[in-house]
Amino acid sequence: METEVKLTKLAKCAGCGAKVGAGTLVRMLEGFETHHDPRLIVGYDKSDDASVYVITEDTALVQTTDFFPPIVDDPFLYGQIAATNALSDVYAMGGEPKLALNIMCMSEYMDKETVQEILRGGYTKAYEAGAIITGGHTIQGAEPIYGLAVSGFVHPKKVLTNSGAQPGDVLILTKPLGIGILTTSAKADMVEQDVLDRIYRQMATLNRTARDIMVKYPVHSCTDVTGFALLGHSFEMAQGSGCTIHLMTDQIPYHAEAYELASMGFIPAGAYRNREYAEAGVKVCGDISRAMQDILYDPQTSGGLLIALPEASAQECLKELNDKIPQAAIIGYVTEQGDAAICLE
Repeated sequence: METEVKLTKLAKCAGCGAKVGAGTLVRMLEGFETHHDPRLIVGYDKSDDASVYVITEDTALVQTTDFFPPIVDDPFLYGQIAATNALSDVYAMGGEPKLALNIMCMSEYMDKETVQEILRGGYTKAYEAGAIITGGHTIQGAEPIYGLAVSGFVHPKKVLTNSGAQPGDVLILTKPLGIGILTTSAKADMVEQDVLDRIYRQMATLNRTARDIMVKYPVHSCTDVTGFALLGHSFEMAQGSGCTIHLMTDQIPYHAEAYELASMGFIPAGAYRNREYAEAGVKVCGDISRAMQDILYDPQTSGGLLIALPEASAQECLKELNDKIPQAAIIGYVTEQGDAAICLE
């Protein structure tokens, strides 16, 4: 669908590139008085993807929210991508999304048809996920925003967090990197349409299949790779787990076009925020080009799952993933905590 006003022109930042830096968030949340409840088994103290609250011995509630400005001009596709991204947090916890609420900010430049198409895009992805959108909240503002607040369920003993990685684990990534660089470059008409179509399909693909497969295996830790980039989310996993994560850069899947564009300097602002946050904990152990490092700091929108599981199960899990998700790859491993949180090899 074509719109008279390009949605991406109405926003200063696109997709998860609009995310406030992780370091800033930590400082903002310091010192707040909160209630303590033993049923809350995952809160915001370790920067996890969602909160988890135990209801019964067999059921825990998973709650999250995610929303962002337009990353594409097609309103239906924008709605799909935003909803897919929000649902991903529940999948990263090993959960099943069930209920959702729309979160929307309407710009005065958006007509009724555009708004309806954004919402329709969100509804199609919620339906695909087996979740029900039961309402929401809409305001008017300078920039368009859309996303979901999502509730899901998981068995309390099967919750996956970003702080459970163990020495000896292998890391699997399920979607290639480079989304932020490519969408930034697209604003300057530097990206061919077939490449854009490819990354649009990727961003609108639920992590449901990856979740369905990984929960069959003894996964120790999981997170989805979004606005804080692979290095930011790996840094959080390493810190939370008390381990060192080694990333084998020659094994990391990424869109080849992003490398060339990164070499030319087409880097989103969010990548610099991610570098500022995580760089102190990253040790470059090999000859890693600046362009490759920029890809690793590149904010992803609706990115893949980063899965940590024992080496003995990794190849079998990867084989099953590759049958449905060909781009999934083993990208690293976990060791005892060393002198850096992340080693790039």
